[in-house]
Amino acid sequence: MTTDGGAAAAGTGVIHDLGYRRYDGPRLGRAGIIRALAWHSFRSAFGIGRGAKAKIVPLLAFILMCLPAIVNAVAVAQHPGQAPVVDYDTYTFQLRTLVMLIFVAAQAPEMVSRDLRSHVLPLYYSRPMRRLDYPLAKYAAFTAACLLLVEIPLIILYAGNLLSASGGSGVWAQTRALIPGLGMGALWAILLAAIGLLLASFTGRRAYATGMIAIYFFLTWILATIMINIASHGAGLGPPGPPGSQLNASLGARLSGLISPFTVLDGVRRWLGGTNPGPIPNPGGAGVVYGLMFVLLLAVSLGGLAARYRKVGAS
Repeated sequence: MTTDGGAAAAGTGVIHDLGYRRYDGPRLGRAGIIRALAWHSFRSAFGIGRGAKAKIVPLLAFILMCLPAIVNAVAVAQHPGQAPVVDYDTYTFQLRTLVMLIFVAAQAPEMVSRDLRSHVLPLYYSRPMRRLDYPLAKYAAFTAACLLLVEIPLIILYAGNLLSASGGSGVWAQTRALIPGLGMGALWAILLAAIGLLLASFTGRRAYATGMIAIYFFLTWILATIMINIASHGAGLGPPGPPGSQLNASLGARLSGLISPFTVLDGVRRWLGGTNPGPIPNPGGAGVVYGLMFVLLLAVSLGGLAARYRKVGAS
């Protein structure tokens, strides 16, 4: 609305038609906003739509995760009938742990810290969104990103193992082994995405968020490894063999894995029936404690994320 001098003196104004058209299309509402935000966040997790620098970490992480599956495929192709060199449920645990640590530490801040630093959350909440829709969309997107990073190498591993499968029975044996591996991959994605987003949501500075996540995951992992080795040696159950092969470990050694999310995930795997050796001794009857710790970590992470965005949305 603009006024000239006479119109202003008379208390009247002139409305100019600038030719803008009204939007007459469908209004997708809250569900459409959540889907759009989740899709945008999923793309951001892999640097899609941004410069080449944003794609370096996701691309390297994906390549590193796929390498064991590719090596396994080459090995079974050159030597038909050879047993697979990589297991579905553990999938080179040390490498998976390191790659997921780097990916979550680098990309979780990309999901939430940028919005906090730019103070754009009031713009999101000015639309028909509820307070928890924003973290829900971010968590769904980041879980899906972690899921792809964990599960695609297992699919490649499965395809490679089929090269050496003998008949329908061999294919079925590989399929039965793949399904628990995919299930464990889903648990990895669900838990690590929740913890990563919670820690990243505490600061709008990406470098601080990355450091916070990396320190938490790395220190707890190292501490759990040290505690397991100390408890195993104290019980006279040290080398030879990886900790997961020790069937008569002390209770302290079996419970030392509760310190780190990574060893908690391996304890859940063993509790659910996994037989391949892992980083922790066989928990035996204490396996249910790992299941409870997994639920506790997930509940605390998701509850903390919801509380954080209730507070941010209210400010």
